[in-house]
Amino acid sequence: MTDADTAQGLTIPDEVKEKHPELIELIIGSESMNNEERQYWINILPIMTPDQVENLRGILVNEKKQLAAIDKKYSKEIEQMGEAHLIKKTDEERRKRRENRSSAEQKSEESEEEYSEEILEQIGKI
Repeated sequence: MTDADTAQGLTIPDEVKEKHPELIELIIGSESMNNEERQYWINILPIMTPDQVENLRGILVNEKKQLAAIDKKYSKEIEQMGEAHLIKKTDEERRKRRENRSSAEQKSEESEEEYSEEILEQIGKI
């Protein structure tokens, strides 16, 4: 066996790394495999036919694209949820401000009425 490199607990022979660098990256980056499965694919790469290698590459590239699409979809949904949350929060703040302003106006009106009544009482005493 040639010199081997160990990455993430995987033993990757230098020859395999040199011959299939992109495929090794795809195998290591695959979210659908555990390390045992990754090691299996790395071990059989040297005896796979070119068609098998291309099929494996296609499967892993497709997986990567699908996961990227899912991530994009969910990040967009999360962003929209964040925007919806921000809109909701802003609406709540505006509602509270209106309520506070309305309450302050009502207190002011009550205070003015009391003051007016006091003045009228004083005028009535004269």
